[in-house]
Amino acid sequence: MSNSTDKIRCAWAQTDPLLMAYHDAEWGVPERDSRALWEKLMLDGFQAGLSWLTILRKRDAFRKAFKGFVPEKIVKFTEADVERLLQDPGIVRSRSKIEATIGNARAYLAMQAKGEDFSELIWGMAGGKPVVNRTGSVPVKTPLSEDISAALKKRGFKFVGPVIVYAWMQATGIVDDHAHDCHRHGTKHGRGKAQ
Repeated sequence: MSNSTDKIRCAWAQTDPLLMAYHDAEWGVPERDSRALWEKLMLDGFQAGLSWLTILRKRDAFRKAFKGFVPEKIVKFTEADVERLLQDPGIVRSRSKIEATIGNARAYLAMQAKGEDFSELIWGMAGGKPVVNRTGSVPVKTPLSEDISAALKKRGFKFVGPVIVYAWMQATGIVDDHAHDCHRHGTKHGRGKAQ
Protein backbone atom coordinates (compact mmCIF):
# COMPACT_ATOMS: atom_id res chain seq x y z
CA MET A 1 0.00 0.00 0.00
CA SER A 2 1.36 3.42 -0.92
CA ASN A 3 1.75 6.12 1.67
CA SER A 4 1.41 9.87 1.34
CA THR A 5 5.05 10.35 0.36
CA ASP A 6 4.64 8.02 -2.63
CA LYS A 7 1.95 10.13 -4.28
CA ILE A 8 2.73 12.41 -7.19
CA ARG A 9 1.87 15.98 -6.18
CA CYS A 10 2.19 19.49 -7.47
CA ALA A 11 5.84 20.54 -7.20
CA TRP A 12 5.19 23.12 -4.44
CA ALA A 13 3.74 20.42 -2.15
CA GLN A 14 6.47 17.79 -2.33
CA THR A 15 8.95 18.94 0.31
CA ASP A 16 7.13 19.54 3.58
CA PRO A 17 4.72 17.19 5.42
CA LEU A 18 2.41 20.09 6.35
CA LEU A 19 2.24 21.23 2.72
CA MET A 20 1.64 17.64 1.59
CA ALA A 21 -1.29 17.23 3.98
CA TYR A 22 -2.73 20.62 3.01
CA HIS A 23 -2.38 19.84 -0.69
CA ASP A 24 -4.00 16.42 -0.37
CA ALA A 25 -6.92 17.44 1.85
CA GLU A 26 -7.66 21.12 1.17
CA TRP A 27 -5.93 22.86 -1.73
CA GLY A 28 -8.15 22.95 -4.76
CA VAL A 29 -11.20 21.51 -3.00
CA PRO A 30 -14.20 23.58 -4.12
CA GLU A 31 -15.29 25.68 -1.15
CA ARG A 32 -18.81 27.09 -1.35
CA ASP A 33 -19.33 28.27 2.20
CA SER A 34 -19.20 32.09 2.19
CA ARG A 35 -17.54 32.50 5.59
CA ALA A 36 -14.90 29.84 4.85
CA LEU A 37 -14.19 31.44 1.46
CA TRP A 38 -13.79 34.81 3.17
CA GLU A 39 -11.42 33.37 5.81
CA LYS A 40 -9.21 31.87 3.13
CA LEU A 41 -9.14 35.16 1.23
CA MET A 42 -8.03 36.94 4.42
CA LEU A 43 -5.23 34.40 4.93
CA ASP A 44 -4.12 34.81 1.32
CA GLY A 45 -3.97 38.55 1.94
CA PHE A 46 -1.67 37.94 4.90
CA GLN A 47 0.48 35.72 2.69
CA ALA A 48 1.37 38.60 0.33
CA GLY A 49 5.16 38.73 0.22
CA LEU A 50 5.53 35.53 2.27
CA SER A 51 5.38 31.79 1.67
CA TRP A 52 2.13 29.87 2.10
CA LEU A 53 3.96 27.53 4.48
CA THR A 54 4.49 30.47 6.84
CA ILE A 55 0.74 31.15 6.88
CA LEU A 56 -0.14 27.49 7.18
CA ARG A 57 2.09 27.14 10.25
CA LYS A 58 0.40 30.17 11.80
CA ARG A 59 -3.18 29.35 10.72
CA ASP A 60 -4.38 28.17 14.14
CA ALA A 61 -2.91 31.28 15.78
CA PHE A 62 -4.60 33.45 13.14
CA ARG A 63 -7.93 31.75 13.86
CA LYS A 64 -7.53 32.36 17.57
CA ALA A 65 -6.41 35.97 17.12
CA PHE A 66 -9.24 36.76 14.70
CA LYS A 67 -12.03 35.04 16.69
CA GLY A 68 -12.44 32.16 14.24
CA PHE A 69 -12.62 34.61 11.32
CA VAL A 70 -16.23 35.38 12.15
CA PRO A 71 -16.87 38.73 10.43
CA GLU A 72 -19.51 39.75 12.98
CA LYS A 73 -16.86 39.52 15.72
CA ILE A 74 -14.06 41.14 13.74
CA VAL A 75 -16.06 44.28 12.89
CA LYS A 76 -16.16 45.02 16.61
CA PHE A 77 -12.34 45.17 16.83
CA THR A 78 -11.03 48.47 18.15
CA GLU A 79 -7.65 50.17 17.94
CA ALA A 80 -6.78 48.27 21.15
CA ASP A 81 -7.41 45.02 19.28
CA VAL A 82 -5.16 46.18 16.45
CA GLU A 83 -2.41 46.91 18.98
CA ARG A 84 -2.97 43.50 20.62
CA LEU A 85 -2.64 41.78 17.24
CA LEU A 86 0.52 43.74 16.44
CA GLN A 87 2.06 42.19 19.57
CA ASP A 88 0.96 38.61 18.74
CA PRO A 89 4.01 36.59 17.61
CA GLY A 90 1.71 33.81 16.35
CA ILE A 91 0.49 35.84 13.37
CA VAL A 92 1.94 38.10 10.69
CA ARG A 93 2.17 41.45 12.45
CA SER A 94 1.36 43.88 9.68
CA ARG A 95 -0.81 46.85 10.60
CA SER A 96 -2.03 47.29 7.02
CA LYS A 97 -3.05 43.62 6.72
CA ILE A 98 -4.71 43.58 10.15
CA GLU A 99 -6.64 46.75 9.39
CA ALA A 100 -7.57 45.41 5.95
CA THR A 101 -9.01 42.26 7.56
CA ILE A 102 -11.19 44.39 9.86
CA GLY A 103 -12.29 46.51 6.90
CA ASN A 104 -12.92 43.39 4.83
CA ALA A 105 -15.21 42.08 7.57
CA ARG A 106 -17.22 45.30 7.20
CA ALA A 107 -17.29 44.89 3.41
CA TYR A 108 -18.40 41.24 3.72
CA LEU A 109 -21.22 42.16 6.12
CA ALA A 110 -22.25 45.10 3.92
CA MET A 111 -22.69 42.64 1.05
CA GLN A 112 -24.87 40.46 3.28
CA ALA A 113 -26.94 43.46 4.36
CA LYS A 114 -27.66 44.19 0.68
CA GLY A 115 -28.73 40.57 0.13
CA GLU A 116 -25.55 39.71 -1.78
CA ASP A 117 -24.03 36.33 -0.90
CA PHE A 118 -20.22 36.23 -1.06
CA SER A 119 -20.05 32.65 -2.35
CA GLU A 120 -22.78 33.19 -4.95
CA LEU A 121 -20.99 36.29 -6.27
CA ILE A 122 -17.64 34.54 -6.63
CA TRP A 123 -18.89 31.22 -7.97
CA GLY A 124 -21.30 33.05 -10.28
CA MET A 125 -18.40 34.97 -11.80
CA ALA A 126 -16.59 31.63 -12.30
CA GLY A 127 -19.57 30.10 -14.08
CA GLY A 128 -20.75 28.02 -11.11
CA LYS A 129 -18.11 25.28 -11.30
CA PRO A 130 -14.32 24.95 -11.04
CA VAL A 131 -12.33 26.25 -13.97
CA VAL A 132 -10.01 23.43 -15.00
CA ASN A 133 -6.61 24.65 -16.15
CA ARG A 134 -5.78 22.59 -19.23
CA THR A 135 -2.78 24.64 -20.35
CA GLY A 136 -0.12 22.85 -18.28
CA SER A 137 1.28 26.19 -17.13
CA VAL A 138 0.17 28.00 -14.00
CA PRO A 139 -0.39 31.74 -14.36
CA VAL A 140 -0.07 34.22 -11.49
CA LYS A 141 -3.31 35.93 -12.52
CA THR A 142 -6.03 35.57 -15.13
CA PRO A 143 -8.77 37.75 -16.60
CA LEU A 144 -11.18 36.08 -14.13
CA SER A 145 -8.95 36.89 -11.13
CA GLU A 146 -8.74 40.48 -12.40
CA ASP A 147 -12.56 40.65 -12.67
CA ILE A 148 -13.08 39.18 -9.20
CA SER A 149 -10.43 41.51 -7.76
CA ALA A 150 -12.19 44.50 -9.31
CA ALA A 151 -15.60 43.34 -8.03
CA LEU A 152 -14.22 42.94 -4.50
CA LYS A 153 -12.42 46.29 -4.55
CA LYS A 154 -15.64 47.94 -5.74
CA ARG A 155 -17.28 46.53 -2.60
CA GLY A 156 -14.55 47.98 -0.35
CA PHE A 157 -12.20 45.00 0.04
CA LYS A 158 -8.43 45.52 0.43
CA PHE A 159 -5.47 43.18 -0.19
CA VAL A 160 -7.44 41.55 -2.98
CA GLY A 161 -5.29 42.27 -6.02
CA PRO A 162 -5.54 39.85 -8.96
CA VAL A 163 -2.45 37.83 -7.91
CA ILE A 164 -3.75 37.32 -4.35
CA VAL A 165 -7.19 36.51 -5.75
CA TYR A 166 -5.74 33.95 -8.15
CA ALA A 167 -3.83 32.17 -5.35
CA TRP A 168 -7.09 32.15 -3.38
CA MET A 169 -9.00 30.78 -6.40
CA GLN A 170 -6.50 27.91 -6.56
CA ALA A 171 -6.74 27.21 -2.83
CA THR A 172 -10.54 27.21 -2.80
CA GLY A 173 -11.06 25.12 -5.92
CA ILE A 174 -12.51 27.91 -8.02
CA VAL A 175 -9.77 26.91 -10.42
CA ASP A 176 -8.18 23.44 -10.64
CA ASP A 177 -4.48 24.15 -11.05
CA HIS A 178 -3.20 20.76 -9.93
CA ALA A 179 -0.39 19.60 -12.19
CA HIS A 180 -1.55 17.17 -14.86
CA ASP A 181 0.40 14.30 -13.28
CA CYS A 182 -0.73 15.19 -9.73
CA HIS A 183 -2.94 12.57 -8.07
CA ARG A 184 -5.46 15.35 -7.29
CA HIS A 185 -5.78 16.82 -10.82
CA GLY A 186 -9.39 16.81 -11.92
CA THR A 187 -10.70 15.15 -8.75
CA LYS A 188 -14.29 15.81 -7.81
CA HIS A 189 -13.81 16.78 -4.17
CA GLY A 190 -16.27 19.22 -2.73
CA ARG A 191 -17.73 20.56 0.49
CA GLY A 192 -19.86 23.41 1.63
CA LYS A 193 -23.25 24.24 0.27
CA ALA A 194 -24.19 23.06 -3.18
CA GLN A 195 -24.66 25.53 -5.98
